[in-house]
Amino acid sequence: MKRYLIDKLKDWLVSPSRKPAVLRGARQVGKTWIVRELAKQTGKQLIELNFEKQRSLAIHFESNDPSTILLNLESALNQSIHPADSILFLDEIQAVPDLIAKLRWFYEDMPSLAVITAGSLLEFVLENHTFSMPVGRIQYFFIEPLGFEEFLLAKNETHLLSAIEKVSIEKSFNTSLHDKANQLFKEFVTVGGMPEAVSTWIKTSSLEALSEVHNNLINTYQDDFTKYAGKLSITHLEEVLSAVPKSLTKKFVYSHVDPTARHESIKQALSLLLKARLCHKVQSASANGIPLGAEVNSKIFKIILIDVGLVSTMLGLKLHQFSHIEDILVINKGALAEQVVGQLLRLLSPFYVEPTLHYWSRELASSSAEIDYLIQDNQRLIPIEVKAGVEGKLRSLHQFMSEKPWKLAIRFYAGPVQHDHIKSKTTTGDQNDYELISLPFYLLSQLYRLLGQF
Repeated sequence: MKRYLIDKLKDWLVSPSRKPAVLRGARQVGKTWIVRELAKQTGKQLIELNFEKQRSLAIHFESNDPSTILLNLESALNQSIHPADSILFLDEIQAVPDLIAKLRWFYEDMPSLAVITAGSLLEFVLENHTFSMPVGRIQYFFIEPLGFEEFLLAKNETHLLSAIEKVSIEKSFNTSLHDKANQLFKEFVTVGGMPEAVSTWIKTSSLEALSEVHNNLINTYQDDFTKYAGKLSITHLEEVLSAVPKSLTKKFVYSHVDPTARHESIKQALSLLLKARLCHKVQSASANGIPLGAEVNSKIFKIILIDVGLVSTMLGLKLHQFSHIEDILVINKGALAEQVVGQLLRLLSPFYVEPTLHYWSRELASSSAEIDYLIQDNQRLIPIEVKAGVEGKLRSLHQFMSEKPWKLAIRFYAGPVQHDHIKSKTTTGDQNDYELISLPFYLLSQLYRLLGQF
């Protein structure tokens, strides 16, 4: 498979200011595979140490001198290590978290050696570390499941992807290509972006094999609960994970998960799942100005899951039985549509920036309203509405645009590219004009490029 992060890591490898890289992402998103593929494509010698399987190797890092460490490893592994031609990969480093402090010395005393670390539960270590963090001497790379474009590359749909990258507001796909891209996006919603699921689907085209992979991944995540639950009941973790697919599109309310459980227990369970990167928070923001995160209400948020394919499996959906993408995305009042858009919006952040998601809501008995997502594009804020089909009312969007200073909005839906000048009246009868760009779901990764046309 093609992962865009590999290209960024190739740039990192040849950068004169290279720092040790720390790969951050949930379990099973492909961190280890990416490092192995990087070494393979660049011809570097890969020195891979897995500290969950080989914790005894940690003794060779007792020194703060990288030269001594390499001499120890050469003897232990019975192989020569040439720093300029090698990648030292410290996998599952959360098993021996104190080694993260050693990255400082590799950066300062042996910059010729490329060092990469990763760990499936690394987030817990980074948040509650007791060692001295090598601040300013490491570089983070955030890894998510595959995006739709990477899915197209895995399907060998290189020509369609090339065409998608050339679509403009004025020149969009004809009906035939639009239908093809929509059908492939429907397939992506079914398969999701977990690497093993995509690989299995490409090799077998078997829905049964795909379902098996999805269920195995969910079971794997549940098996991990014992590693970080501590004194918290694993039942609460399972309840929260199960509740997320059912509560998509809604404000997350702790008491809705388990009315009999202590509020603090459910809150703690959600916090652990967020830390494990199995779930992502969509934070409520006022949307009055930028930066977007400056005015958030920490008490109001929605939650999405790591991957749309897992959502479908957890909801027990048989997506292959639906003939049109709008039929799929309208399920659970558009839950899948909102999930997949949020998941792909996270991929619009650079790899070195931790992705965040925001939305806007107003909870008034007389006139409640909600905008599914908000993004910042340079000096402007862009509201994003998600509509499962090709039609749908935009009452909340009209209200938002009348209250806020922004004049451009985006709608993701199953229809074709469309540009409309909207003239609407507010609830008080005032005239409100703004520009609305409607984009099919398969163009989501092109959002910032297309916004550049306005």
